[in-house]
Amino acid sequence: MSLVRLNIKGISYSQTQNGAYALILSEVDGERKLPIVIGAFEAQSIAIALEKEIRPPRPLTHDLFKSFSDRFDIVVKQVIIHKLVDGVFYSSLICERDKIEEIIDARTSDAIALALRFNSPIFTYKNILDKAGIYLKGEQIKNDNPLDIEDDPILSEVLLVDDEDNEPKDHLKSKSLEELNLLLDEAVNNEDYEKAAQIRDEISKR
Repeated sequence: MSLVRLNIKGISYSQTQNGAYALILSEVDGERKLPIVIGAFEAQSIAIALEKEIRPPRPLTHDLFKSFSDRFDIVVKQVIIHKLVDGVFYSSLICERDKIEEIIDARTSDAIALALRFNSPIFTYKNILDKAGIYLKGEQIKNDNPLDIEDDPILSEVLLVDDEDNEPKDHLKSKSLEELNLLLDEAVNNEDYEKAAQIRDEISKR
């Protein structure tokens, strides 16, 4: 079976599935598109990899995987979307370490998020593209800019989650001990344990 190389064309909010996004892949030497439904977290991770200027305050899971792989000289050479069953795409990571090649199963959204971080090509088989490929009008996705985050309020909101995680930490130093204790009680009551830990650390420093 012949392989067809794909590029990422864009991400749009799925009109058919709540809280989901449609990742649009486009064949390099053709006009067909391959839409794949992904979750908000995966959309966030792919968006951050595409928008080079966005730097989350802490590494996302795929960033951690990339750092781990770099440390142990593991390279993701390519991603292959190799199977489509009941509307679900299955993918493989073709990895190499010490000139030994390994194939690892992965969710397609994870595989693509990693392909972006490793600058690895993305492929699928021709029969999968024949089965699931579609033609889209130019207006249906953003052609000039694959991800215009500011124009997508839902994706913008998702991306802001990590930015807000650092906000409490930055403002804690100006708080008094009494204010910190009140904030700690509030965070615990709201089950925001990450924020509570940051406040607790600031109290311990005092």
